[in-house]
Amino acid sequence: MNPQLSTLTVPSDFLAVSDLDEAQFAAALDLAAEMKQAPAGFLDALPAETLACFFEKPSTRTRVSFAAAAHRLGMLPLVLRPDELQLGRGETVADTARTLAGFCAAIVIRTFAQATVAELAQHSSVPVINALTDEHHPCQALADFLTLREVFGHLEGLRLAYIGDSDNVARSLIEAGALSGVEVVVASPPAYQPEAAERRQVIEFVASHHGHVTLMDDPREAVAGAHAVYTDVWVSMGAEADAERRRVELAPYQVTSELMAAAAPDAVFMHCLPAHREEEVTAAVIDGPGSVVWREAANRLPTEQAIVYALITGGWSRS
Repeated sequence: MNPQLSTLTVPSDFLAVSDLDEAQFAAALDLAAEMKQAPAGFLDALPAETLACFFEKPSTRTRVSFAAAAHRLGMLPLVLRPDELQLGRGETVADTARTLAGFCAAIVIRTFAQATVAELAQHSSVPVINALTDEHHPCQALADFLTLREVFGHLEGLRLAYIGDSDNVARSLIEAGALSGVEVVVASPPAYQPEAAERRQVIEFVASHHGHVTLMDDPREAVAGAHAVYTDVWVSMGAEADAERRRVELAPYQVTSELMAAAAPDAVFMHCLPAHREEEVTAAVIDGPGSVVWREAANRLPTEQAIVYALITGGWSRS
């Protein structure tokens, strides 16, 4: 075991990428890489433990990857919907947190408001993991940066251009970039950029870690020289009523082969999925040779396995 890991702390919860520091972020990726190389290597790590997975939003990758991650740790994954809990009949988030903590070693939650996740963590005696909110998508960012490290062999000095709506994915990518030395450039229409308060928070966090983030509205300038070009759907869950307006306003931000040509010669295309071909990205790009979206999706499993293991055991390696 790396002696430095034995003294490296683990946060009590993982609600945002910013819950980690630089060393913890690197340790999470290292542990995920180890787990990916040895899929059966941690089957005896957490026997007889249960991982509660509460999903208020639909999910494909997050639901399956967390269940698989729990299985690879020897845990029982217990996937729960709102209609299966008393939350739907008025039980409080606080009481739900206390109850689930009495049965489970950790709680994974995928919901709408970040405040709900924070309240759950406040009242839970076991770790809480944010599997997506409207404000943050930290587990996705871990998988993304493991993918970048696999492709390029390093993170320091890379440039990642995020194109489109500056959403929860963009926020988590910015925080991950600040912790890893990756320059993140976000190009969005003015109406889709962070509001003033969030912009200040983002800039202050990045500056405190000596990172580099740029927020702009020119997608071609953002992509220039980028090692990775990233986008997300234009119509997220909950925004369906504004679907047509969003498609019109975000149309100039579609990732095309022409836009990719402005990036570095070895640039990769990234997407958190699900994708809508010919909306935010053309089929030629997402299905082309530079696309790493399926590797990103697969990397959700080992990165989530690493976070679950670390938060429950309090360590970043096998003792």
